[in-house]
Amino acid sequence: VQLQASGGGLVQAGGSLRLTCSASERTFSRGVMAWFRQAPGKEREFVGAIWRSGNIFYADSVKGRFTISRDNAKNTMYLQMASLKPEDAAVYYCAFSSSVILSRVREDVRYNNWGQGTLVTVSS
Repeated sequence: VQLQASGGGLVQAGGSLRLTCSASERTFSRGVMAWFRQAPGKEREFVGAIWRSGNIFYADSVKGRFTISRDNAKNTMYLQMASLKPEDAAVYYCAFSSSVILSRVREDVRYNNWGQGTLVTVSS
């Protein structure tokens, strides 16, 4: 599965932005899709994941502000980000796993395919 993330840009603190992850094939709908992010000088960080069932799990740092959704018919996943903070600034990556359990969903090594990343900048 090839992934392509898009939608990043510059936004003021408190603003909103929506990221999109497009997948190359329909096997996307059978697995787990996730968002990660990496700020300069920091390790890659889990943001959230969505299972094919529609179950969603978020990192505590974004819970209540970010919303993940997927459109299996379009092989697309979205990350709606609201109330953005300067600490949300990072390169955001989408990732795919054919199978990952909840207890390991934060582990980036569980994901087989990665998009190229899209940069989100938040000005204070």
